[in-house]
Amino acid sequence: MRNLTMLTDFYELSMMNAYLESGMADKIAVFDLFFRPAPNLEFAVAAGLEQAVDLIKNLHFSAEDIAYLRSLHVFGEKFFERITNFDFTGDIYAVREGEIVFPHEPLVVVRAKLFEAQLVETALLNIINHQTLIATKSLRITQETDGAVAEFGLRRAQGPDAGIYGTRASIIGGCKSTSNVYAGQMFGVKVGGTHAHSWVMSFPTELEAFRKYAEIYPDSCLLLVDTYDTLRSGVPNAITVFNELKAAGHKPIGIRIDSGDLAYLTKRARKMLDQAGHADVKIFASGDIDENIIAALRAQEAKIDVWGIGTKLITSFPQPSLGGVYKLAGIEENGVLIPKMKVSDTPEKITNPGFKTTYRIFDADGMAAADLIALREEQFDESKPLTIFHPLETWKKKTFTNYRLKDLMVKVFENGKLIYDLPPLTEIVLYAQRCKDSLWEEYRRLINPHEYKVDLSEGLYNLKQKLLNETH
Repeated sequence: MRNLTMLTDFYELSMMNAYLESGMADKIAVFDLFFRPAPNLEFAVAAGLEQAVDLIKNLHFSAEDIAYLRSLHVFGEKFFERITNFDFTGDIYAVREGEIVFPHEPLVVVRAKLFEAQLVETALLNIINHQTLIATKSLRITQETDGAVAEFGLRRAQGPDAGIYGTRASIIGGCKSTSNVYAGQMFGVKVGGTHAHSWVMSFPTELEAFRKYAEIYPDSCLLLVDTYDTLRSGVPNAITVFNELKAAGHKPIGIRIDSGDLAYLTKRARKMLDQAGHADVKIFASGDIDENIIAALRAQEAKIDVWGIGTKLITSFPQPSLGGVYKLAGIEENGVLIPKMKVSDTPEKITNPGFKTTYRIFDADGMAAADLIALREEQFDESKPLTIFHPLETWKKKTFTNYRLKDLMVKVFENGKLIYDLPPLTEIVLYAQRCKDSLWEEYRRLINPHEYKVDLSEGLYNLKQKLLNETH
């Protein structure tokens, strides 16, 4: 657990100082962290809460931090007195890791003193944005492969942290293993991998390289067959070695192809392996693969059992950012919340005011039917019909009679104390799978997904309209 208190943008500190000088530092404020619509982001898989919790638990300014801030000659003595014994004392609500979430729904809600809530903005966005982005990309990929994906993007990740926590997020999204040994040790994730082309090239012949590798790893032999010529030498040499392994009582794992026309090569390789009596040997494919390439290869009936995904997963190609934002939703005056809303000529940038949560509406089949962003004080009776309506095209309505509501948010911190039991990664993975399974495939498909209903409650809608009318 690291001290990331200084992982912030300078303007956060400037505002904290200004709040202090203005006598506003102790006003209770409510902030929402959410993401806006973007290509390939019709939905997202929430991730990063565990690291966000570590951030909040360890918030403090060290003597070195304070000395550095003093050297900037920007802040007054009152600011340094306040941060010397800084402690987070607010409340935080969040969606569980692995939850499927949609644009404009709060992923995290912070209710705290302005001085404290402003400080955590940048770091929370950094953590939640990144892991949620990679977990989402992972789900998009793994849902096209029946989950048979190994993540190995560490060498292409944008720095160690992106590689480590990108691996964690990819596991939440559905990957089964990783090549990242550090992440394997840190999170208890299954690690695996085979040799590189350099192993083959370091021997006089490909066959000698394969034989030596099989000698060292007779019960986990996975051979990379495209160093020279996949079909003329790689696969035939692998078959020779597999025959020798089986004769000695061992069971080879498979072959990996990292380049070339994967549809053509895997179909030919599968036929060669089957004819040689190795129908149980698996074919692993890697390279610059993403969900769209996987869909195309499956349409061509490529014979691939396991997919190794690196660059395009760990960098979330071609969507480099979640686009998460952190917006003020209200400030308390004399114990009463005064709702706040950012207004814009761009409808997508108009925020939702007030202290909120999100309810998921499940139909009689137990499937997610719609989401309702609502004010926390609103009450809903599941024994009575519930009518929801489109937040812009209000004539579009739907009434539920046989339904179940689920509050997507849990309280994580209360008065600065952690009150939420963080689940282990294995439980998060299972929860993420259940969440995915509760969402119809039509909402998750890659091309022209069906639009999932995310509406505003009547109370929130009326509050938003009232504030909009007051600004004109």
